[in-house]
Amino acid sequence: MSVKLSPSLLSADFGAFAAAARLCEEAGAEYLHFDIMDGLFVPNLTFGAPLVEALRPRSRAVFDVHLMIVQPERYIETFAAAGADIITVHAEATTHLQRTLAQIREAGAKAGLALNPATPLNALDHVLDEIDLLLVMTVNPGFGGQKFIPATLAKIAAARQLLDAAGRPVELEVDGGIGPQNAAQVVAAGANVLVAGSSLFSHPDGPAAGIRALRQAVSREQIL
Repeated sequence: MSVKLSPSLLSADFGAFAAAARLCEEAGAEYLHFDIMDGLFVPNLTFGAPLVEALRPRSRAVFDVHLMIVQPERYIETFAAAGADIITVHAEATTHLQRTLAQIREAGAKAGLALNPATPLNALDHVLDEIDLLLVMTVNPGFGGQKFIPATLAKIAAARQLLDAAGRPVELEVDGGIGPQNAAQVVAAGANVLVAGSSLFSHPDGPAAGIRALRQAVSREQIL
């Protein structure tokens, strides 16, 4: 299974998003990750659909939009129209989860479901057929630069077993504290999309070097 990288623009220079997106894409990142936070579901407040729309003509990467907002159903069509390829919502943030996931697909995007570290996998029980991507949070959402929660490795592995048993072509994404030091572990557990922010954009030689380091860590795991 090929592993895809999704650099989180939350960790980029806010004054140079277009340049950051270009550097990541040129370095081989397949996705670009947009952390949309509302200050309610999570403590932080970030950016919205105008950023997605502004960058869409400048990039051919898959736009991986992660809505950390309450009642995300209010904004599905807005983000789809702005150019989101994948729209991921939190099981904890919407009352009618199946309806919201169906709404994403009807808007023309792929549907992602995010689970916080303490949210069990049985949140998938009645919506597995509605999703194209499962995002297992490996930190509690709301801030960049947090440390990976080791206990989530077992959850990633259990999620992989569940998806494989169901025979569904659902991508398994992880987000939070991902870097060269643990990329091999999360890939071994079954993840195939890695979101990384701080480890890329704080790399002393720039995000392209950070992407190369992460890719090398993943490659070592795939060789073993």
